[in-house]
Amino acid sequence: MSTHWNKEELKIYLLIYCAQANFNETPQEIDYIKAKAQHTDFEKIHAEFEKDNDYQSLEKIEAAIEAHGLSSTEIDHLFDDIKTLFLKDGDYDILEQNLYRGLQHLLK
Repeated sequence: MSTHWNKEELKIYLLIYCAQANFNETPQEIDYIKAKAQHTDFEKIHAEFEKDNDYQSLEKIEAAIEAHGLSSTEIDHLFDDIKTLFLKDGDYDILEQNLYRGLQHLLK
């Protein structure tokens, strides 16, 4: 499954995906993601995310990372952003921890 995302759109989609890890996007998480979306239409990316199922989301994320040829350093920066997102609401719960580990295994 391919996308036409630029790197910022990929980051925004990935962060929205992660904000849904515990099925609850908090206002703090949304604010953090919107702050990262300086040149991206957050609402457009969020609407695309809402149409996708979990499998489609992961396929799109993997395809976009491969298409952009992200370096290990760039991927590490994505994981830094993910960790910061998970800590925004003050609760790094088991669902978020499991998603973080799963994404590390999948994307690194």
